[in-house]
Amino acid sequence: MNKKKIAVISFPGTNNEIESIRAIERAGMDPMFFKWNDDTAKLADVDGYFIAGGFSYEDRGRAGMVAARDPLIEFIGKEAEAGKVIIGHCNGAQILIESGLIPLGNQLSMSLARNALGEESTGFLNEWIWITPACKNDRCAVSNWSGAMQMPIAHGEGRFTTKDKDLFDELKKNDQIAFKYCDKDGIASEDSSITPNGSEFAIAGICNPAGNVIALMPHPERTVEGDPYFVSMKEWLEGNTSSVNAGTQSERSNEIIVNTLPETRVEIFIENIITNNEERTVEQAAKKTVPSISINQLKYFAPSNKDPVEVLQTISLFNSNKEKAYIRRGKDVFRWNADTKQEEPTNHELITPVMILRVDQPDTGASAIGGGQTGICYACSNVSMDQIMNQKTLEIFGNPHASTLWTLN
Repeated sequence: MNKKKIAVISFPGTNNEIESIRAIERAGMDPMFFKWNDDTAKLADVDGYFIAGGFSYEDRGRAGMVAARDPLIEFIGKEAEAGKVIIGHCNGAQILIESGLIPLGNQLSMSLARNALGEESTGFLNEWIWITPACKNDRCAVSNWSGAMQMPIAHGEGRFTTKDKDLFDELKKNDQIAFKYCDKDGIASEDSSITPNGSEFAIAGICNPAGNVIALMPHPERTVEGDPYFVSMKEWLEGNTSSVNAGTQSERSNEIIVNTLPETRVEIFIENIITNNEERTVEQAAKKTVPSISINQLKYFAPSNKDPVEVLQTISLFNSNKEKAYIRRGKDVFRWNADTKQEEPTNHELITPVMILRVDQPDTGASAIGGGQTGICYACSNVSMDQIMNQKTLEIFGNPHASTLWTLN
């Protein structure tokens, strides 16, 4: 029997290809390295796809957002419909979530949000955890093993969450919650010692209704302990394990509501002096739906108690060597002079007619400014508010399951 061929997908910023190739080889399959911009004709005889981990496009905008909109992912989506196996680990999982291939295959239904426990950010996590199958052994392509498996995690955005709380009920009913974080005895728990990123219901991985697409945040490819996971994939492809009924798949409401932010006492906008690569990348993504758009990306602070001077003297919040700060009080905008520590009048047209603010939930940055609100502001020009108020464009600015979008006056 010929070995099953697996295309290992690499985007700019992917850094986990070698470990992935080795794990696929150990399981008796034939890995094939494939760059995002290569000719898809080379994929005609592959049996499955592995979207490797890393930081595609430097996680600009948010992890997986840009790569999920690449033509290659649209192609892979069609391959999934044809029954081919698609596995995404870490950044690969983020790409599958952002593309909508997980969990339902047809829309953005959830988020792999920033790690957080309650209202506090955990920051980037790089440690060893345990996972266990949470579904039936034959439910998905990589679940045909039992017990607890130890492996590393390495991510800053790995918290499975959604604002569609009925979605979790549907996933449970369809047995799509494929893997959970657990202790060494295989007991799943949301306790932070077991699930350190705050993922709801201790979810580590989810499959699509058919079981052939899987998004997993941990890295079984980085340890030989993860080999049974890949052997399961091989057995699925060889037909030794068959897919179960896909269950019901519903069309879910996914409308993004954008309200106007109530007027605040004082607002701080921070602009890059040097080229903002994230800003340029988000703009290019937005141009796919609104070709005329130009974006100026700003950090946003609205402290409820602290004086702006105190906020701007905190180096982790503002670095005058590479940033400029502006303070808005009501309708009046002032430039912050970092040398004299004074607010000065300015003619800079900072405020555009179309201002979109993204506030992540929870707003883990608020404590650093003594309470209030923090976020990322997109000052848009060459575009009307009506032009950007469509689902595809708004999903570029923020994942509605992990953040709230506001307009600013």
